[in-house]
Amino acid sequence: MTKQELKKQVDDCVKQIREVTDFVPDVALILGSGLGAIADEIGTVASIDYNSIEGFPVSTVSGHKGRFVFGKIGDTKVVIMQGRVHYYEGYSMQQVVLPVRVMAGLGAKTLYLTNAAGGINTYFDPGDLMIIKDQISTFVPSPLIGENVDEWGDRFPSMNNIYDYELVDLIKETAKELGIVVRSGVYIQTTGPQYESIAEIEMFRSFGADAVGMSTTVEAIAAKHLGLKVCGVSCITNMAGGTPDKPLTHEEVKETADRAAANFKKLVLSTISKMA
Repeated sequence: MTKQELKKQVDDCVKQIREVTDFVPDVALILGSGLGAIADEIGTVASIDYNSIEGFPVSTVSGHKGRFVFGKIGDTKVVIMQGRVHYYEGYSMQQVVLPVRVMAGLGAKTLYLTNAAGGINTYFDPGDLMIIKDQISTFVPSPLIGENVDEWGDRFPSMNNIYDYELVDLIKETAKELGIVVRSGVYIQTTGPQYESIAEIEMFRSFGADAVGMSTTVEAIAAKHLGLKVCGVSCITNMAGGTPDKPLTHEEVKETADRAAANFKKLVLSTISKMA
């Protein structure tokens, strides 16, 4: 896809959304497993299903509703992705990060990422919340491969401070105020959809990764390229790879995410309310 085609695709999606609402968000929030209900609890100004936007990828994963919700969290204007798309669903990497570019095109200046992740750090327990302080994206294709759209950002953007230090501190402070214990660590993305082998987890641990999942890093790269501030929180739903006598299942991941959802929601909502 040429840079002209790529930019046109994003601009066309923004134009279609603008036909439904002129709402300009400050923060873009991507909801991972177990957090979809947040979008049902805010004062909604407008919503639009992904499948009503021509050229927009549609989530096929159970538990991902597949729509944009526009509204306010406190005084902060937000656009929420109630469900994301993944590389393992068969989409190109450009399609996977298209929503981030569209939300930036709608006016968002900050991207708040959430996900369900497997714990690599042996001090973590299922149900823990981890503030993402850095990431490893080496095992998935970069969303910046191909012609660069100069209007979006530099050809060779720096990924230093990809998770904005001030926003990381804000999440930590908010968690402390709420009495929620949070971890902090490095997140690594794989393509999926298979879960990682025990040998792969050992390798990732040696690299310094604390949690692993099948999303997030490429969205952060696209956002950083666009000049957005980025922050993120993972819900540790399981110990990555499972154990030899108890293979990991998607149902287990969803069950733990649902149990941790109350604290996860409080943390996300309270943090965003301070971003106005």
